[in-house]
Amino acid sequence: MIVPLHRTLIGAVRRFAVLLALMAGLSATAEAGAPFITVASTTSTDNSGLLDEILPKFRAASGADVRVVAVGTGQAIRLARSGDADVLMVHDRESEERFVADGFGVERHALMHNDFIIVGPKDDPANLRGMNNVGNALAAVADREQPFASRGDDSGTHKAELRMWELAERDPRTSSGKWYRETGSGMGATLNTAAAMGAYAFVDRGTWLAFKNRVDLELLVTGDPRLQNPYSVILVNPEQHPHVKAKEGQAFIDWLLSKAGQAAIGDFRVNGEVLFIPDAL
Repeated sequence: MIVPLHRTLIGAVRRFAVLLALMAGLSATAEAGAPFITVASTTSTDNSGLLDEILPKFRAASGADVRVVAVGTGQAIRLARSGDADVLMVHDRESEERFVADGFGVERHALMHNDFIIVGPKDDPANLRGMNNVGNALAAVADREQPFASRGDDSGTHKAELRMWELAERDPRTSSGKWYRETGSGMGATLNTAAAMGAYAFVDRGTWLAFKNRVDLELLVTGDPRLQNPYSVILVNPEQHPHVKAKEGQAFIDWLLSKAGQAAIGDFRVNGEVLFIPDAL
């Protein structure tokens, strides 16, 4: 597939902006003299509000600050491979295991999970409502050529979505720019696109529950065990990047995996609903 030049340029500008923000954040913290670590994290932990909830608890327990760069899983892993983070928190197991196997991560720790869902317009022209087989649901969208908004950004959610299309035995990328719209952006922006155009979308439950601009979107497909969405946390290997704050990064990981950290994750709710299930205890 040929990627339009404007999309390539937009992606390059976005990556450059992320790196500038990262460097600015690190510089400001360093000037303040406070101890800190940098975490490259998937956007769903940020968009859902989880990090805003649990990081103050870690600061209170440790006195250390956490600087988060929230991007798609693919970009988060690239940042960590380059040594631009101390800790990686993402949700694509295959990529995570490769990151460790290639020597860039010390050890993969199961942290928590939620699930993916499919949302879409209330009038549901593809008749997905009540389905619990994700492959059949996506096949119905493709066969009826109904609008579908995809992140298209190499994130963990995007990778999972493409695996689900394989279950449907459909390749929507052959219809990119037609009924299949790749936004090249985060989950919140992709949901905004879906809401604006009355499209279906594949989303993690946490971001969906925190998303406020739903217009006439509603949850339509859930319950397929293949939609489970596990997250892990990994210390970036100081043998690859000696400047990595291994001691401080490991302290953060230890806290996340402790009873206190797991309780903080499990206690986080939006509108009374639990968003993430702890996996370390």
